[in-house]
Amino acid sequence: MARNANGYVSSAQATAEGIPRRLLAAAVASGELVQVDRGLYALPDTWEDPLLIAQHRFSKGTFSDETALYLHGMTDRAPFSLTMTFPRSFNTKAAKGAGITCRTCADDVLDLGACRVATQYGNAVRAYDVERTLCDIVRGQRAVDSQVVAPAMQKYAASRERDPVKLLGYARRLGVEAKIRNYLEVLL
Repeated sequence: MARNANGYVSSAQATAEGIPRRLLAAAVASGELVQVDRGLYALPDTWEDPLLIAQHRFSKGTFSDETALYLHGMTDRAPFSLTMTFPRSFNTKAAKGAGITCRTCADDVLDLGACRVATQYGNAVRAYDVERTLCDIVRGQRAVDSQVVAPAMQKYAASRERDPVKLLGYARRLGVEAKIRNYLEVLL
């Protein structure tokens, strides 16, 4: 199973396939698998994927902001810390303790633009799409790094996959339509 899943297997996946958890423990004891997190195992020669591990550990989270920009190739600056968005009701203490920058979001827009994206190691994680990510990086009271926003907007404007209607729809729902329109008027 791990060989077919980029070197990783979770205890939930093994259980779903009818494999008893004691066999996972035996595989760890024999060196066939390495336990990388609670309920997540990898083949010994598998490169550690911090994004997959964080997603496994904090499954209610969605990669957002600079982390999502990086996943989508909209910036070449690797994020200093992973950023995830959680429901407002989620206790973020453990995630913050793990070094994750935590954002919270209202439930009615929490899944807006959520999609699956491949990490640099080829593992699928949950992240916001490009349009939602662009809206997120320009909204809120936190200071936005113009060295991140402007180049990302320029790449988006030059992209063949851009969807300005979708971007403006998200911007309207997230309350940043005026800011997004300013960028689009200059770039398109």
